[in-house]
Amino acid sequence: MQELTERILQYIDQHGDVDTLDLVPVLGEDHQKIVGGVKSIESTAADMIKTTQATRKTWELTEEGKQILANGSHEAVLFNAVPEAGIPQAELMKTSPNAKVGFSKAMSNGWILMDKSGGAPLIKKKVDKIEDVVKGHVKAVAEGRDKDIPDNIKNEYKKRKILTETVTKSFVLSKGPEFSTSLKKLETDLTVEMLASGIWKDLKFKPYNFDALGVPPERGQLHPLMKVRSEFRSIFLEMGFSEMPTNNFVESSFWNFDALYVPQQHPARDQQDTFFVSHPKLSNKFPMQLLDEVKDSHEIGTDGSIGYRYNWKLEEAQKNVLRTHTTGVSARMLYKVARQEGGFKPVKYFSIDKVFRNETLDATHLAEFHQVEGVVADYGLTLGDLIGTFNAFFNKLGITELEYKPTINPYTEPSMEIFCFHPGLQRWIEVGNSGVFQPEMLRPLGVPEGVNVIAWGLSLERPTMIKYGINNIRDLIGPKVDLKMVQDGPICRMNRRKVRCFSFYSIRNLLPFET
Repeated sequence: MQELTERILQYIDQHGDVDTLDLVPVLGEDHQKIVGGVKSIESTAADMIKTTQATRKTWELTEEGKQILANGSHEAVLFNAVPEAGIPQAELMKTSPNAKVGFSKAMSNGWILMDKSGGAPLIKKKVDKIEDVVKGHVKAVAEGRDKDIPDNIKNEYKKRKILTETVTKSFVLSKGPEFSTSLKKLETDLTVEMLASGIWKDLKFKPYNFDALGVPPERGQLHPLMKVRSEFRSIFLEMGFSEMPTNNFVESSFWNFDALYVPQQHPARDQQDTFFVSHPKLSNKFPMQLLDEVKDSHEIGTDGSIGYRYNWKLEEAQKNVLRTHTTGVSARMLYKVARQEGGFKPVKYFSIDKVFRNETLDATHLAEFHQVEGVVADYGLTLGDLIGTFNAFFNKLGITELEYKPTINPYTEPSMEIFCFHPGLQRWIEVGNSGVFQPEMLRPLGVPEGVNVIAWGLSLERPTMIKYGINNIRDLIGPKVDLKMVQDGPICRMNRRKVRCFSFYSIRNLLPFET
């Protein structure tokens, strides 16, 4: 580039003003490269040359024009196809692909005539010899002599798509007030050495752009999960829920399983499904009355049931685990409301926090994920209230494609799974589990008879996948997450619908059925 800029400056010094298009054959370089050299001169020394923008129009042959140059105009080709005795019009129109245009032009030029005296139209020559003016004009354009052709004729050929007009932008170059044939690089920084030696007086500096923006500072970014979590939390608070404390990742098996009426032989308590903690390995502080009542519930049952009929062991309940759900927190809150706050009162709680399970990783499963816990305790609640709550909650998220499927849980009866449709995966995916807590779980906690508790545990990751169009959960969370996705991810907007939050009793009255 340095050599090209100096050649441009030397040409201006020797010949004066010059158009960049005229420099193409002189320098043997592409026009865009020459323009780049001019820009380089301007950026290095703004007053070295003056540039004035110019435009130049040129005419070129189209593919049809090239055919005319080789074979003659359409009208001439058609004229030459007419024999002395004439030819039926239908046959003449088959002689060339452009016969229709050629026929029209030949007729308007007075070269041919139509004889209808014999019935079918017969085309005959009207003149003995013609001059193919169109071909002559096309040849002149091809040889660069288009200045001899009137503009109205060229515009007519443009309409006929024989010629095309090209407008090329260029620059007229001339000497500036600080013109020189050599290009010196301008200094960009004033250094201590320059000031100490005094050479800065003889140097030329590049002008500073005080309007330029600085480098944007690095900043933290909210992960898509945190954005969706904020929306979930806002919706629960709008619906009148209170948030539960979930600041303990390590739970005893008692609160994680036993207090929820999960038998000690249940597969969920195996190492294949649960992460057990080695230090501290055991917990020792439990409410003794609750411990005895949970033991009785497991061994002999309560509220008319017969229990699981096995010998319940304290050693199993003492084992510490990484919590597999946040339902243990719900059990603590129910125990606190029923036995430690002066008598039961209706409550609505929620929490959103991490849980851990020894899962096989795939597109929709992780070993560490978030659970959206919800629990409502009141007199006379049914599965209908639970479905009504889900419909209100997911409608506020803008998710309307929901399905419910019956299932079996140790601590809820009836129980159901919730599914949402994932457009990317083109299938229904499970987003949560729910049900009505069993009396065998509630009575030891002190929840009085007549009070039912509806509860659910939803996924945070899977609704986030649906809202952000992510097909693999490992692209959302884990060591392979694209940080660019986190940085550029839009703010979560749930397309919220205006949903009225009814009381649980009014929701039940609106539902078409009651379980």
